[in-house]
Amino acid sequence: MTAALHTTTPAGSKPPASAAAAANAAAASFATLTASLDYLGPEGIEQVRQAYRFADAAHLGQLRNSGEPYITHPIAVAAQCATWKLDAQALMAALLHDAMEDCGVTKPELIERFGAPVAELVDGLTKLDKLQFNTREENQAESFRKMLLAMARDVRVILVKLADRTHNMRTMGDMPRAKWGRIASETLEIYAPIAHRLGLNQTYRELQDLAFRYLHPWRQATLAKAVAKARSRRRDLLQKVQAEVDAVFTAAGMRMRIAGREKTLYSIYRKMTDKHLSFAQVTDIYGFRIIVPGVTDCYTALGLLHQMYKPVPGKFKDHIAIAKVNGYQSLHTTLVGPSGINIEFQMRTEEMHVVAESGVAAHWLYKGDEPTEASERLDSRWLQSLLDIQHETRDAAEFWDHVKVDLFPDAVYVFTPKSQIMALPRGATVVDFAYAIHTNVGDRTVAAKINGEQVPLRTELKNGDVIEVITAPVSTPNPAWLGFVRTGRARSKIRHYLKTLEQDESRTLGEKLLTQALRAEGIEALPDESPAQQPTWDKLLRFTGSRDRAELLTDIGLGKRIASIVAKRLVVLMTEGGGARPDALLLTRERYSSHEKVSQGAVTLDGSEGASVQYAKCCRPVPGDAILGYLGRGEGLTVHTADCAVAARLQYKDSERFIAVAWADEPVRLFETGIVVTVTNRKGVLARVSAELARAEVDITHVDMGEEAGLDTTDLRFVIEVRDAAHLEAALRNLARTPQVLRTRRIRPAPQAGAAAG
Repeated sequence: MTAALHTTTPAGSKPPASAAAAANAAAASFATLTASLDYLGPEGIEQVRQAYRFADAAHLGQLRNSGEPYITHPIAVAAQCATWKLDAQALMAALLHDAMEDCGVTKPELIERFGAPVAELVDGLTKLDKLQFNTREENQAESFRKMLLAMARDVRVILVKLADRTHNMRTMGDMPRAKWGRIASETLEIYAPIAHRLGLNQTYRELQDLAFRYLHPWRQATLAKAVAKARSRRRDLLQKVQAEVDAVFTAAGMRMRIAGREKTLYSIYRKMTDKHLSFAQVTDIYGFRIIVPGVTDCYTALGLLHQMYKPVPGKFKDHIAIAKVNGYQSLHTTLVGPSGINIEFQMRTEEMHVVAESGVAAHWLYKGDEPTEASERLDSRWLQSLLDIQHETRDAAEFWDHVKVDLFPDAVYVFTPKSQIMALPRGATVVDFAYAIHTNVGDRTVAAKINGEQVPLRTELKNGDVIEVITAPVSTPNPAWLGFVRTGRARSKIRHYLKTLEQDESRTLGEKLLTQALRAEGIEALPDESPAQQPTWDKLLRFTGSRDRAELLTDIGLGKRIASIVAKRLVVLMTEGGGARPDALLLTRERYSSHEKVSQGAVTLDGSEGASVQYAKCCRPVPGDAILGYLGRGEGLTVHTADCAVAARLQYKDSERFIAVAWADEPVRLFETGIVVTVTNRKGVLARVSAELARAEVDITHVDMGEEAGLDTTDLRFVIEVRDAAHLEAALRNLARTPQVLRTRRIRPAPQAGAAAG
């Protein structure tokens, strides 16, 4: 590849005043970079230099919005990565990160020139702009999924990406104003939380403040002035505190380093808006970090400080014994300093300080013989969970929804019965805890105990809870869990199970429907899966556009394809290929014994069908009712009563999607239906009606009393579970004999009801 292929200037950019000036600017920038690469050694520096030369040639003639040569951006990104002491491969990827996207360089070229690891890093950083998506959101979601999965395989991808985003935010003033809001929002909602999740505190704070500046420039400027004034007013106070602390620690013979800490403008703004405070009411703008040699010294320092100033009750946190999810460790305490001002102190070791500021980058930064426990945890646990979620979630937007759930920084710390600490997002439930332990534990959860007491599965966890999960081998995930689980892992595991279950059931239903449709055409059974019959199946799959037999049958079961149309084509193929002939007797019997509006045999229902068959909520059919089946597009089979007004409208519009259905002789479960009981409005009437229903062996699943408390009569609406229509009639007769009951009836959809089924 030659540089001549890439000597283009983007539309809207002015060519450089002179090639020499551009070269000088770039060379000066790279010279600055090499000064910070001494930790790599001569061989590593030379590899980075080669990548720089390649990138410089690829971007030749391209300018940034500021008018600078484009190469200054990759150099700035590499310089940020160098502050984290990333290895040569990561720095090479930082210099080349836009080469594939903007310069037409291919992945094979990068593999040949720099090796597969560097090419994989660059590919993970490349957006998917070249693919066609229906919406910008879909494109963005797919790009994030690609980046996060590359990051899960190699955390250096996200470190380079965060360095790239940080430099773009620093120079966003040169971009068109129209882009500020979108890029700043994306930074605040996505990149800053990822930086926090990985413990990159400095980057997290800077991204938040830069995004704040471009999203709310007036508020940011006003707050900056207020903080500057407060800083000058409190300078003497802070110097006094620092001198007193120095004196106490020196007298105790304890080595330490003290540094001031100032709250970021964005965190002050968030605190003011979230807690409805004025600037004057925010008391923890300033604080101190005390860095000591060892863990024991942290607790000794805490004791010395508490002897100096009074601690504020409830403001002590031990993040050393229980580290934060992102590996952060420190002791926090708030003390009442001179003049009654609250001041926060944080005590930590040098290693903790590196992890606190640089998070996952501490793996490279901290000069220990082994990676720290915190960085090991950061490198594996959350990143592995991204791969787990991807394994079960093929839709990019759904994947991104799952991941965003795990980016919230707040966490609760709970214990297993064996005293192992687990961190979960705030608001997590018992089910989230179960899935955090293992997928099999989550799938088979039936009950749970918190601190020895049995609790509902939707119970939110609190700090310090000891949780015991009770499982059963026959238990399976409940779709209702999706309404309250909090973690992306639990949500994706439940959805994956339900989708798999639905597909299996839909495939079974589809096979039944196609077999019956084929019988209506005079052929007894589907061709088998033997090699002799494979050509017939291959031709049918080409006709339907399905990948395989299982997908075709699933689509029929879900209503995406009409069984009778597929059956007609299959008859033609079987007749052509294998000499099969329709049986005239079977054809006549099947066609004239079924429902006059239906061209297929009846599907038998016993209540064990699962997710592939739905019983319509509009009419709530029960065994004994005359029924119809409607194959909604992609929704599976919905069963209505034959006299349902909603079904009548669907038949008028979509009659070919109706199939004959019939009840099995012995249904295997209870079925829901709705009743209205009109009663005199007297004290205890609900209890009396409920008692009568219980006496009739009817289960109540829902009750609505309406808002007619002041009237003489009122309607009680129940959803109840019955065995069949005869059981329902017996229950209604029992109710009618109750003194306070004036009238009973089953709920039926009115003719003018909405057209939605199910």
